[in-house]
Amino acid sequence: MVLIAFILYFAIVLLIGFYFYGRSNSLGDYILGGRSMNPYVAALSAQASDMSSWLLMGLPGAVMLMGLGEAWIGIGLAIGSYLSWRFVAKRLRKHSVVAGNSLTVPEFFSNRFKDEKGYLRIIASVIILFFFVIYVASGFKGCGVVLTTIFPELGMNIAMGIGAAIIIIYTFLGGFKAVCWTDFVQGFLMLLAVVVVPLAAVGHLGGWSEAMAALDNVGVENFMDIFWDNGKPLSFIAIMSLMAWAFGYFGMPHIVVRYMSIKDPEQVKVARRVSLVWIVIALAAAIMIGIVGRAYMEAQGGIPEGFDPEHIFIFLAGDLFVPIIAGLLFAAVMAATMSTADSQLLVASSAITNDLLSKTKGRRWDPKALMWISRGIVVAVAVFALILALFGGSNIMSLVSYAWAGFGAAFGPLMILSLYWKRANLYGAIAAMLVGFATVILWNTYLAGPTGIYELLPGFILSLIAGIVVSLLTEPPSEEIQKEFDQAQLPMEPAGAE
Repeated sequence: MVLIAFILYFAIVLLIGFYFYGRSNSLGDYILGGRSMNPYVAALSAQASDMSSWLLMGLPGAVMLMGLGEAWIGIGLAIGSYLSWRFVAKRLRKHSVVAGNSLTVPEFFSNRFKDEKGYLRIIASVIILFFFVIYVASGFKGCGVVLTTIFPELGMNIAMGIGAAIIIIYTFLGGFKAVCWTDFVQGFLMLLAVVVVPLAAVGHLGGWSEAMAALDNVGVENFMDIFWDNGKPLSFIAIMSLMAWAFGYFGMPHIVVRYMSIKDPEQVKVARRVSLVWIVIALAAAIMIGIVGRAYMEAQGGIPEGFDPEHIFIFLAGDLFVPIIAGLLFAAVMAATMSTADSQLLVASSAITNDLLSKTKGRRWDPKALMWISRGIVVAVAVFALILALFGGSNIMSLVSYAWAGFGAAFGPLMILSLYWKRANLYGAIAAMLVGFATVILWNTYLAGPTGIYELLPGFILSLIAGIVVSLLTEPPSEEIQKEFDQAQLPMEPAGAE
């Protein structure tokens, strides 16, 4: 019954890929869906591609093990997601069209500042490729962990291969539209699963008061106090470091590209509201899984020796539901992993095809040829990421927070300056990107441990300062750039409107 549920889920995502195979007729269709996405699909796709298996495994496991203090990162993510939709989405959707109909984040930066030599585009593409190969590899590894937890007889390598193959097929076939619509389906499945499981566990325990009573002797001091973590009070610096994850949203390429894909800029408000409802419910329910999961374990005599706290969702789903329903809930964990990996795979591919190959001087590419090259690069990047997942050791998953900081610091401040400050120029843009990226690397290597500060926070601040200072010390942007900036503030027709 569990296997049947998985087969049904895999069939649905593959059918979506086949459906959109004949509906991607150009590179713009393949990597941005022709800017035709409705706000509901764009919103759920952004959130599903953002959260990954961390939502159903990492966050509940951390809360279960160390207490409610682990919720601060979720609070930071909810705030960051809202602020990004509120202050970046609509302006980026409009400005990316005005700036040469930009299809990707590197292309937008390059067109926004009239970077004729392509420095911004090349630097941004290199950063994207470096971090997203690691990201995709960690996604494949996540697929392997989920499948081997549920089907131990598969083995890790075969499980990762199955997950990678499914993702490659529907991303290869349908491109951006297939990725967005599969994310839409997976977003619903993730939300349903994350809400149903803790409610069922509370019901099994006899109600909320009984669940809380089971935590009386949990063994972690102030387990239900949000200002304590793992039995110790949280410092102001620790809370700020956890909340700093919010800054990542302003520069995350696979998330902000959803803003650019919405058909009508005026529909961004609808997408923002849908996104906020989804992320608040999902994060609150994930935290609840950690709390109720600990209560469930305590009621049964405590956490068994050798039990992995990150498997608490899978354990509860298997223990509380009949196999066919449990299988669908298990599929939600796969959905969380796959919905992130497919988006990152497509962005990594577009960085090569749209931002490097198509801009080669003296070479005119046929649009359909570029689309097929992009499909080929999807496979190539995925194969490389799979090899990295198979042979790269166990530390790949730990690099995800490093990559989040890298993108947030390198692209986030520059995104804000690009959309809100007319005086920003090319030199300031290059400085912001390089300072943010370098600060993350150096801080992570030398200062993160001694200070306890997440590298994204200093990286974001120093990148923003560098962009402002260098822009002010160098010549103002051209009149053409300033006119484009003003034009991007005007009302805009939906994509495809007469």
